[in-house]
Amino acid sequence: MRFDYDVIVIGAGHAGCEAAHASACLGADTLLITIDMNKIAQMSCNPAVGGIAKGQIVREIDALGGMMGIITDRSAIQFRMLNRSKGPAMWSPRAQSDRMEFSRLWREQLENTPHLSMWQDSATALVMEDGKVKGVRTALGVTFKARAVVLTAGTFLNGLMHIGPVKIEGGRVSEPASHGITEQLRELGFATDRMKTGTPVRIDGRTVDWNLTTLQEGDDDYHKFSYLPSVKRELKQRPCHTVYTSAATHEVLRRGLPDSPLYNGQIQSIGPRYCPSIETKIVTFADKNEHQLFIEPEGERTTEYYLNGFSSSLPIDIQIEALETIPAFKNVQLFRPGYAIEYDFFDPTQLHHTLETKLVSGLYFAGQVNGTTGYEEAAGQGLVAGVNAALKVKGRDPFVLGRDEAYIGVLIDDLVTKGVDEPYRMFTSRAEYRILLRQDDCDVRLTPKGRAVGLASQSRYELMKSKLAQREALMAYCAEATVKPSQVNGWLEEIGESPLQQGVKLQSLVSRPAISINMLAERLPEFAAFIDENIEKTRREEIIEATEILIKYQGYISREQQNVEKLHRLENLSLKGKFDYDTITALSTEARQKLKRIEPETIAQASRIPGISPADINILLLLLGR
Repeated sequence: MRFDYDVIVIGAGHAGCEAAHASACLGADTLLITIDMNKIAQMSCNPAVGGIAKGQIVREIDALGGMMGIITDRSAIQFRMLNRSKGPAMWSPRAQSDRMEFSRLWREQLENTPHLSMWQDSATALVMEDGKVKGVRTALGVTFKARAVVLTAGTFLNGLMHIGPVKIEGGRVSEPASHGITEQLRELGFATDRMKTGTPVRIDGRTVDWNLTTLQEGDDDYHKFSYLPSVKRELKQRPCHTVYTSAATHEVLRRGLPDSPLYNGQIQSIGPRYCPSIETKIVTFADKNEHQLFIEPEGERTTEYYLNGFSSSLPIDIQIEALETIPAFKNVQLFRPGYAIEYDFFDPTQLHHTLETKLVSGLYFAGQVNGTTGYEEAAGQGLVAGVNAALKVKGRDPFVLGRDEAYIGVLIDDLVTKGVDEPYRMFTSRAEYRILLRQDDCDVRLTPKGRAVGLASQSRYELMKSKLAQREALMAYCAEATVKPSQVNGWLEEIGESPLQQGVKLQSLVSRPAISINMLAERLPEFAAFIDENIEKTRREEIIEATEILIKYQGYISREQQNVEKLHRLENLSLKGKFDYDTITALSTEARQKLKRIEPETIAQASRIPGISPADINILLLLLGR
């Protein structure tokens, strides 16, 4: 039995799995400690991955060499590309997963990852010496040594669940809470607080009147999360369904509000603004008589369904009575009620961009312990923390993603620069360079970085280079090939497009919103022949789509790249260790306090701190001789 490792990861949720996998793939001997090895990568809330901006994060994880995208594709029972009616910067992939298969595949992956071991136990304390982490102590009385520790405890730190007046300690249903670590870190000076999240009822599909629901099928095309052509959807695809609440539903819910932990003072912690409980919805949107609910299957074969949109901590009898007012649920049977959960988190401004803590060397935080919500946000942090923990023990340079490079970079910069006042959820609107951070080209942006750090394989890197070469060849053909009016005018008039007055380059037609490369290939034999000869069939649609986006949105993309170049001039102006902010009296009091607390690395990061004014930035630039 081994008790000495390079890196220890505490918690095997979505952050912990990516952290442990990344650390081990970089060659660090890694130990993953989890309370229950049968609940690895458990989908505690909804059985889905991706969504608005979250889907981009999953594709970034895949591009870097992480596993979430591959496992999601292999366990998917429905896939949809959201926001297709909007511009490509908003397109976001989302998949329903078989949650049992998702967990099984993750365990299989971890058990077959070299340099990675697992131990079933609860971590109760960190071993520290001279401001550095040295290991972990567990509830079974075992001490493991390590040179770096990644804490990804999710909702387990002093977790407390609420169902009406009933309170149950635990990190999630039927799993015990974890005690000791929060108290230890608080004594060391870490700022900590409590957050709240929740989950809906699970219902028995055999008791739903499906004729009174609206069918919602998935997409049947080439889109998926992983960029690897070999990764396919392996399971039977299943539909989702929708229903609506009514005024009668809301009347029952209002009657239960006096017994709601959210409204009677039982819960004091911070809840999510963007994923509210059903009781919060009827209070916040009192003028609405209905809210849409999504009935989502939990697996390929199970009759268990997740009722998305009906998160609640109301008493069980109120939850049941409210559901029975919905015609499709007149005879509904529950597998379990919804509940709220409170848990500890740490102020993320106490972290560096590597996710290493400022107070303890070698200690990293990732996931909900940093005040975020969502599997995807957790997994992205876990990958970065795991990579950096391994790099640190190997004496290599840290790995940091910029705001212009990845949504993961936006996420981490927001956390360490701005902190959180509610559970943080990623949105496309949080990224000022979202036109550059599209889901179609995460591999082109990030696979070279993943390969350089040692996470992405050489074969993945070669696939990316091949795709890039084919994309560039297709763009070059579109820029050089000429189309004559006689070739397309009849067709253009049929579809309501302006006919050509003279010959134009092919890219001029591709740039029209209503015209696609595939449409043109059907009418131009030479173009179709070029595509057949030069574009790999297994990835043809992906490459065509990426090319089309670059042609149609080139003006916007170029302008955003210019803005990034301006930003980089500020990012290169280092502030780290340059000033004693208390002595700069020309700065506002608020600026001095926040600059001292957050210790921004650069002028650009300082400018993103809430409360730091342009005048404060100008003073810092003057002091830097700028």
